[in-house]
Amino acid sequence: MGPRLAFFRRWRDKGLAAEFHDRLRDRVRMAAGRDPEPTAAVIDAQSVKGAASVPAATRGFDGGKKVNGRKRHIVVDTLGLLPAVMVTAASVTDRDAGQTLLVRLRERHWRITRVWADGGYTGRLVDFARGVLRVTLTVVKRSDDTSGFTVLPKRWLVERTFAWLMHSRRLARDYETRTDTSEAVIRWSMSVVMSRRLVRRAR
Repeated sequence: MGPRLAFFRRWRDKGLAAEFHDRLRDRVRMAAGRDPEPTAAVIDAQSVKGAASVPAATRGFDGGKKVNGRKRHIVVDTLGLLPAVMVTAASVTDRDAGQTLLVRLRERHWRITRVWADGGYTGRLVDFARGVLRVTLTVVKRSDDTSGFTVLPKRWLVERTFAWLMHSRRLARDYETRTDTSEAVIRWSMSVVMSRRLVRRAR
């Protein structure tokens, strides 16, 4: 094991990668004139192909996107930053993963009381969010008579974050054996994005 990999694993296992990411996120929010704790967010998921290194136990097939691999479930604030992230097999539905992710979000960020989502989060998740978590989950649906690309209110925020992440070559597909490693890599990539933003503001 090389020193870089050993360093990365130590930071992953001790939660330091997440702590470093979260401190940077707070700095970016304050630099933008925002409170460190967000009050609203957007949830979405992205399916990506899994490399041969991804074991069968944590990979699956997303029938809607025709992708065999993993799914990245993220929550972003209104600046596009990440309060929460979770990686699952691509076969896990948005609603099932969304429930777990919203519980984690509420435990860490109790001030978030409104979350926007797409049509994949309809149904019992809306009731669970309102009744158990005291979070208003608002589904922003695409109009049936709309064709082609359309920018939807609020949802473009999370799509922009996915675009930022895809600039990282490591995230072009999922190469990791463990899902917590995938989550740590996502946080590292966002840490790079946030660090660059802070540097630009300091100039």
